[in-house]
Amino acid sequence: MTYCVGMVLEKGLVLMSDTRTNSGVDNISVFRKMFHWCVPGERILAVMTAGNLATTQSVISKLEERSKAPADRHMSLLELPTMFQVAVETGKLLRETVRETQVENGQTGQGRFTASLILAGQIKGMEPRLFLIYPEGNFIEASFDTPFFQIGETKYGRPILIRAYDRSMSFEDAVKLLMVSFDSTLKANLSVGLPLDLLVIERDSYKPGHERRIEQGDTYFESISSSWSDALKSAFNSLPDYMINESQDKGLI
Repeated sequence: MTYCVGMVLEKGLVLMSDTRTNSGVDNISVFRKMFHWCVPGERILAVMTAGNLATTQSVISKLEERSKAPADRHMSLLELPTMFQVAVETGKLLRETVRETQVENGQTGQGRFTASLILAGQIKGMEPRLFLIYPEGNFIEASFDTPFFQIGETKYGRPILIRAYDRSMSFEDAVKLLMVSFDSTLKANLSVGLPLDLLVIERDSYKPGHERRIEQGDTYFESISSSWSDALKSAFNSLPDYMINESQDKGLI
């Protein structure tokens, strides 16, 4: 399984992904799921992947080719004029790759080779944008009502994002929020695991503002994990006690 989150802030974009892939508890591997391309001073694009590994690796390889393709052969990923058009082309590549893989594998391939993507980035003169791309190639864009996207194992890390997200928060607070979200997911699901990849894209910078891999034993991540656990226990213990005897007297149980 996988867990990836992309988040839009007033200051820019923050992305985080895990790196675990597994086919059972005895077959666990580490593969990068976050990739980015940039033209300094002009644009930066980033993609995170979830789903069948063969499918996502094929899509990333095709995107790599598109990022280097001469404009007279295929319009380069780094030449498309808007992020919307980048999303359209990325969606087409994903849809074609899923279809090709399913055809090659016949009936057994139906439903087994799907994948989804989060696309983020900014082109000079335009706003930072974030898209969620589905296996069918269609997509939706982040908005004020939906300011972040998750793919993969989303349910465990979502509650803290909904409660604590603030569009005006600092990059530092956003990273802290994502680490809590990932810690909750790691604790609840063994199919998501370290290392984690982090990418911060500052508005109008057109380059990675901060890029880091969070390995097993990372001091800051362990501090976040233990502090969050202690804070939850403290908050729980501070809640009003439920009075069983009073409930019985009032006929509530």
